[in-house]
Amino acid sequence: MSDKDLEAYADSMLNAALGGLTPHQALLKASLADSANVDERAAAIAKNRERALKLLAAIEKSQD
Repeated sequence: MSDKDLEAYADSMLNAALGGLTPHQALLKASLADSANVDERAAAIAKNRERALKLLAAIEKSQD
């Protein structure tokens, strides 16, 4: 495979991996997705904390 063919193949693979987006667009999309994940993680942490507090209260109540 010549260097020109290899470069064209690499470009086509990169384009396919980016889903037709420019590298800048792909970076923005990934950044927005990561921001959404931060919100989801914060919600999960809050929910787990609430569950832990309820469990702790139930344990303390059962020890009385």
